[in-house]
Amino acid sequence: MINKGILIVVSGFAGSGKGTLMKALLSQYDNYALSVSATTRSPREGEREGRDYFFVSTEEFERMIENDDLLEYAKYVSNYYGTPKKYVFDKLAEGKDVILEIETQGALKVKEKYPDTLLMFVMPPSVREIYNRLKKRGTETEEVIMQRMKRADEEAAFIDQYDYLVINDVVEDCVRRMHEAITAAHYSADRNMEKIEEVKKQFKEFLKEER
Repeated sequence: MINKGILIVVSGFAGSGKGTLMKALLSQYDNYALSVSATTRSPREGEREGRDYFFVSTEEFERMIENDDLLEYAKYVSNYYGTPKKYVFDKLAEGKDVILEIETQGALKVKEKYPDTLLMFVMPPSVREIYNRLKKRGTETEEVIMQRMKRADEEAAFIDQYDYLVINDVVEDCVRRMHEAITAAHYSADRNMEKIEEVKKQFKEFLKEER
């Protein structure tokens, strides 16, 4: 019997290293699947259908919204982005733990809709380290970096609604801690209600036979 996978949502501040952690987690352990989002934007050079995104037309995406085929979705700069249910549920049924890498508001919407979702928030060891990592990238102006810092301050208000806080100090240690937390979640009582009910049933049958 295949145990159903867990739906995991990973969020984090800009510069927290979410992408690096996800790549390391998937390369080291074979029980994870990274959710593939659907988008209406055009593919960029090197992007592949079904690996990076599912590329769809605006009409098709809006049909997906209408048919409730998405776990969550948002619109950024005239393009839609969203998480198709079918891909996620197919992978969960296969026993894979499916990871969604989305921002805080989307994460909380998924949790509201699917309460057994595991929420993990990734952050560097300190606020100063967030700034230092963004500065080190060398790809954005000071003004843009400060905008990202203000956005991070807004996101911080939602951290206490997550199940786990993941401090990304040393990548290898952080990946191990994430994997251990997810593994432990598989054994929580609320994710094993079917087994619990089966044990109760067996006790009733056993005691009935022994009378």
